[in-house]
Amino acid sequence: MSPSVKHLLEEVLRLGEADRASIAGILIESLHEPAQPGVDDAWADVIARRVAELDLGKATTVPWSEVRARLFDGFE
Repeated sequence: MSPSVKHLLEEVLRLGEADRASIAGILIESLHEPAQPGVDDAWADVIARRVAELDLGKATTVPWSEVRARLFDGFE
């Protein structure tokens, strides 16, 4: 890591959580190619459908602790 990048990182790490999260999101998005037309609309439809299923009781949630345990089972 170059000295200028290291300095920039040190400055960013001094920011509040919300600002760091925003910067992280922007950096991650910069690594991906632009989405194809219609992708955002398709995701919005999926999200709306899933929220409706939750609201109607047709779907259930899984606690984060359980999801994390499943993800990291065998890695710790």
